[in-house]
Amino acid sequence: MKFLIYLLLALIVVPFQTTLLHYVSLFGVRPDLGLVAACLVGFLGGELDGLILGLLLGCFQDMLSAGDLWINVITKGGGGFLAGLAGRHMAHMTPAVLTAGLAIISCLSSVVFLYSMNPAGIDEVWMGVRSTVLVQAGFDAMVGAGLYLLFRQRWSDDRMVTEGAL
Repeated sequence: MKFLIYLLLALIVVPFQTTLLHYVSLFGVRPDLGLVAACLVGFLGGELDGLILGLLLGCFQDMLSAGDLWINVITKGGGGFLAGLAGRHMAHMTPAVLTAGLAIISCLSSVVFLYSMNPAGIDEVWMGVRSTVLVQAGFDAMVGAGLYLLFRQRWSDDRMVTEGAL
């Protein structure tokens, strides 16, 4: 049953990401809803759930985008898995911790994409970090925090501290 829900989520998130989010950007950077969804499921459901959803989302995004093959599978699956590992070892998960973890995972994912483009020198790397990686991480973290706060009654468990914790 979980797999069908994740498949349905992937079938909704990927077309939404590729069609409607072209109009939502901050400094030319769009949020990565696939990574956000995989990380939220990983933080709240565990590393296996985050890995499965991340692999599904990454596979669908690789099939529908004109980028390098397998890069989305690796980054989304790895991001969901890392979020699940981090979420499993948290004693009390607050929205601020979730936001910081999502920002770190988004930075790692963006750095993988940056290095897959084979930058010519350190100047291009630093320009990519300043102009894209940090903005992408902040944008993804804010979208993830907003989605978590929107759905926190559905996902709440005894590890989550939600009153006055942001």
